[in-house]
Amino acid sequence: MAGDREVAFEAEAPAGREPGTGPLLSLAGIVKQFPGCRANDGIDLEIAEHEIHALLGENGAGKSTLVKILYGVLRADEGEIRWRGRPVAFSSPAAARERGIGMVFQHFSLFDSLTVAENIALGLDQPESRRGLGNRIAEISARYGLPLDPHRVVHDLSVGERQRIEIMRCLLQNPKLLIMDEPTSVLTPQEVERLFATLRRLAAEGCAILYISHKLEEVRALCSRATILRLGRVVGRCAPAEKSARELAEMMINARLQPQNFAHRAAREQPARLEIAGLSQRSAHTFGTTLTDISLRVAGGEIVGIAGIAGNGQAELMETLTGEQLSPQAETIRLDGAAVGRLGPRERRRRGGAFLPEERNGHGAVGTMSLAENAYLSGAVRKGLQRLGFVDRGRTREFALEIIAGFDVRTTGPDAEARALSGGNLQKFLVGREVLQNPGILVLNQPTWGVDAGAAAAIYTAIAALARAGAAVLVISQDLDEILMLCDRIAVLAAGRLSAPMPVGEATIEHIGLLMGGSAAPSPARDAQAAQGGTAR
Repeated sequence: MAGDREVAFEAEAPAGREPGTGPLLSLAGIVKQFPGCRANDGIDLEIAEHEIHALLGENGAGKSTLVKILYGVLRADEGEIRWRGRPVAFSSPAAARERGIGMVFQHFSLFDSLTVAENIALGLDQPESRRGLGNRIAEISARYGLPLDPHRVVHDLSVGERQRIEIMRCLLQNPKLLIMDEPTSVLTPQEVERLFATLRRLAAEGCAILYISHKLEEVRALCSRATILRLGRVVGRCAPAEKSARELAEMMINARLQPQNFAHRAAREQPARLEIAGLSQRSAHTFGTTLTDISLRVAGGEIVGIAGIAGNGQAELMETLTGEQLSPQAETIRLDGAAVGRLGPRERRRRGGAFLPEERNGHGAVGTMSLAENAYLSGAVRKGLQRLGFVDRGRTREFALEIIAGFDVRTTGPDAEARALSGGNLQKFLVGREVLQNPGILVLNQPTWGVDAGAAAAIYTAIAALARAGAAVLVISQDLDEILMLCDRIAVLAAGRLSAPMPVGEATIEHIGLLMGGSAAPSPARDAQAAQGGTAR
């Protein structure tokens, strides 16, 4: 499990509640019921000033529902919320913000064509004058170590800088409680450390922070207390620093995690099954990233990881590999020796390719379609789900059931709509849909995005087993722990250029972080030599 690797986070956390002080926020008996699902079932929670409190739980445990109640997006069916000891009810996010609650969401809500100041102004309930707002941004930037130029246009910013805009928007409203949902999933290791310094400063000044993350080593380093949810109920409370990451994960899933042994395969000559040769491609997106002279070979039995901060060409590379965007020349992409650069997704699947996009909602799955129908969308060719030109509904349903059972997808069955699943369960279904087609080449973009430790372990096991069977696997991920644990070689994509692949055993988090941030330029000579090597490690 990634969390058991030694990482460089400094284990420092502010103290919890001071003696003699009451909680800033307390929840008692919170219940939220949806049709067929009791998302929150009698939840009690207390958060004190000066405290960084973790909210942990596997996918579908009820975390998102609970914070939506706290932020006024949803109303609880039962239970009581007290703010500084007095009963309150948040009828809307604006009402929650008025009380002093701010939230930084995992997915940013920014307009690329507007400036930093314009984006911040749009999110304020009582916008200040443009000149006054710029001064306030500069003041808070200096105070909390969040450098931002209010005049820069958002599409020119890194993902880390974009996150600062969301945090700045909250800080301008003087929050007493800041809710953060997976805040480090798109940051370099260096940016994570800067964020932690900011959060510790906020906590020291009295702001409480409710921190949601699946990165358990970060939770151990940052949070003073944790509340653990399972199936909508509180099942544990602890001081994270006193537990190992494995113990926290096992509390979340109520099961023993089997030791993960993804020993990197010994070096051996194998034919390249996926080849990218001199790929240069302009982005089809208005503010996208142009790919420049990318070359890479992935051999059978090998797992290669591509690290990088979002927005550096990952989407463009994935679209080119799947065939959603055709290459300028057919020879720039080969699957098992066949030039496929000018072929579409269906033909690439016929030649042994399988692909998992980053965005599961709308791209990987159609929310209003059933799981069986979604299984058909990519499995029709390789699983033979058609008969005489029509959908073979029986075989399609069997395939969906195979995915649900094989990947422990929590759902009511193959007729359930994809949008009814939690994010993690939908992710397991989509990974299973691709893996169970037994492809010769598998390309995955963010394979464990937003999934809990147990689900991630199952996904890793399936990917590793496919590689051992001889498939070539390419993993595009922002999670360095994931890449370093799972992959044989690693390359970094920055500003549309791919660094030289290096054996994982020679990689360090610090060096990879610098490459991700564009501070360590890749060597073209080494890039060419490594890309032509094509040997599995």
